[in-house]
Amino acid sequence: MVFRNADLPVLFHHADGIAIERQRKAVSTTRLQLVLLVVGAGLASLPWQWKLGGSFQLVGALSALAYGGVLLVTYRSAGQKAKSHWQLNRSAAEFIKSMSWRYAVHGAPFDSGAADPSGLFVARMEAGLAELKKVGWEDPRDSGDGWDGGDGLDGGDGGLVTTPMRTLREKPFTIRKETYVRDRLIEQRNWYHRRTVISRRATTFWSVTIAALTLLALLLAVLRSFSVTESSSVPGLLSAAAAACLAWSEIRRHQPLISAHSLVEEDLAALHTAMETMVTEEQWANAVYETERIVSPQHTDWLVRHRS
Repeated sequence: MVFRNADLPVLFHHADGIAIERQRKAVSTTRLQLVLLVVGAGLASLPWQWKLGGSFQLVGALSALAYGGVLLVTYRSAGQKAKSHWQLNRSAAEFIKSMSWRYAVHGAPFDSGAADPSGLFVARMEAGLAELKKVGWEDPRDSGDGWDGGDGLDGGDGGLVTTPMRTLREKPFTIRKETYVRDRLIEQRNWYHRRTVISRRATTFWSVTIAALTLLALLLAVLRSFSVTESSSVPGLLSAAAAACLAWSEIRRHQPLISAHSLVEEDLAALHTAMETMVTEEQWANAVYETERIVSPQHTDWLVRHRS
């Protein structure tokens, strides 16, 4: 059996879609702010005046527009709260995904011995989502616009338990184990590996860029100290560009994510080996629970804070 993201509840897809859209908005807003700051500094450092009407300097006006653009973008982003909505909806999406997998493959606490696994699943899901709503997550089911998250066979659970989830849960242990290892554990392990590679490449690129800009600024400062050049604006522009690159690298958290993702990948590799060789059906529920704990965003954030 194959179990994909398409088989998860509609509520997951809603939260996941908003998280992706708000992440793009937050990242593009920050990028635009940094670019406008560098452009403003670059225009201010130009030696040409380009006067219009005797006193109006076009270059100065363009520089002022760039700085004004930074303030405008900052003001608009403060009202949109894209970063907050991105993080809340990502937390909701990953929580729903993790709980759905645990239910579908008999992970704790929805193991084979649970008296009413569907009722317990809905109760745990609603309790977790209620906690997210306390900190600002907007539940689309509360909007009153005719939300329908069911698949026609929800059995009173509001569409939180999909037909593929029930189907997988009814399969024998060997099929549930094979499906979980292939479509969840290995998929997550590969995802963390790809993110580690991407973060390493980004770290190398931005480190080289920052070093090159700083060396150029250092060279020009040394030349000026020996009166070889009189310009002081170019080193300032290079410093602004280097600072923007450094800020972007810190915002994207490439360096701490390399360590965090590598550790998660190693833990998943160990769990993969254990599930394939040692984990019995009696140990399965706890093994799934541990896997979901390791791939949770909260665990990654904890690693980032303690490894950075």
